[in-house]
Amino acid sequence: MLRKFWKDIHQDREIYQLSDDVHGPELGDYYFLMTEEQLLAGHSQQFHFDDEGIPVIPTYIDVAERRLIYYPISIGQYGLAIWHTYLRSNSEEDRRRFLKIADWFYRNGRKEKDGSVSWLTEVTKPAYRIAGPWRSAFSQARAMNILLRAHQISGKREYEACATAALPAFRRPVSGGGVTVFLEEGPFYEEYPAAVPVLVLNGMIFALCGVYDFVRTHPGHALSREIFDEGVETLLRLLPRYDLGFWSRYSLCEADFHPEIDPATIGYHYLHIVQLKLMFQLTGREKFQEYARRWESYINLSNILKMYKLKYSALRKMNRL
Repeated sequence: MLRKFWKDIHQDREIYQLSDDVHGPELGDYYFLMTEEQLLAGHSQQFHFDDEGIPVIPTYIDVAERRLIYYPISIGQYGLAIWHTYLRSNSEEDRRRFLKIADWFYRNGRKEKDGSVSWLTEVTKPAYRIAGPWRSAFSQARAMNILLRAHQISGKREYEACATAALPAFRRPVSGGGVTVFLEEGPFYEEYPAAVPVLVLNGMIFALCGVYDFVRTHPGHALSREIFDEGVETLLRLLPRYDLGFWSRYSLCEADFHPEIDPATIGYHYLHIVQLKLMFQLTGREKFQEYARRWESYINLSNILKMYKLKYSALRKMNRL
């Protein structure tokens, strides 16, 4: 906990830089300008690589079996960093490395009965009592981010078809093998599809980023536009619930085994602010800008200490200390 606190206090806020190119039909930089150097420095995960160059990461801290796993979210994250390397180098080697990531997604999607495709995480998620394998809206989004860019530079229709097949999971409830919780406020795209809704804020926004890539590349595609627009409305209705009055919440989970309040760490709070700025860029909805500014104003030592007092209690409740 002390190591995490120290790392968060010295978090480089500049790591979350936004792209200026967020609307055109050609996919350039990803919305967040992550680099391989930043990821290898251990910003978000401890990356290792298999013999094919595919990223693998350690299991969660609260998983008893310690091993390296293929985690679709992280594979996609590193793939996007390779994409940024390729855009700047234009080298055949970097293009090849990126397409290896795309091929991993193409080969490892699970085909469902209706022809759609899902990417599964095998390891359990004890904090939310999720047994593996499990689907994730975030994984679906990462797959689309990668596959649509691979189609763009290769022209291979199978990449595009696989990205298209990722969309139906957003229309199915978690209980029916999908990635969506249908709330009174609207559909919420779950990073962690548990029996009790978890409602992780950053995961929902990353999911929207994957769907928006599809909206950009297929402007007449009704399903992707509906999924994106409905998700935006849900997010706008829920934003007040993520506001603690001095900090932002990581999630809105109300399971009896979960802490009543799970505040974002400093790193996730910074990420929330940048994500809301992005959502303003994508939609023009002023409420996103308003909350980004409000949450930015919360950043001071007094509020950070107040947050970590709550976070310590939350982590103990989740058996993560």
